[in-house]
Amino acid sequence: MSRLQAAHRLAVTAFLALFALMAAWLLWLDPPGEALRSIALLSLLGPLALTLRGVLQGRRYTVAWSAVVVVIYFVHGITYVAVPGPGQALGALELALVAAYFTSAMAYLRLATAARTGSREQRAP
Repeated sequence: MSRLQAAHRLAVTAFLALFALMAAWLLWLDPPGEALRSIALLSLLGPLALTLRGVLQGRRYTVAWSAVVVVIYFVHGITYVAVPGPGQALGALELALVAAYFTSAMAYLRLATAARTGSREQRAP
């Protein structure tokens, strides 16, 4: 397996784990009140769901944008880590997954760009 494939697999794994954590958090682990549940699901799972297909397929543009989108989850995690309560551990796990995704997504983008420009240089006379 090449480094490019490994970076992409790590990014996809972290992305899917973040998606699963947010779904479990909002539905079972520490759900918001009934009135806020649909709004929380839409606002916290929506951005991940919109970028899921492109991340799974390894589209560089989508991976780059999803790396920007996960900043929302970084702020969300920091908020829960700072406030004592049952969400502290979930916030810490969210921060770890965001950091893993962001780092692996940046590695994937860097390797994909290098592979793309390297292939152009090899074809040039």
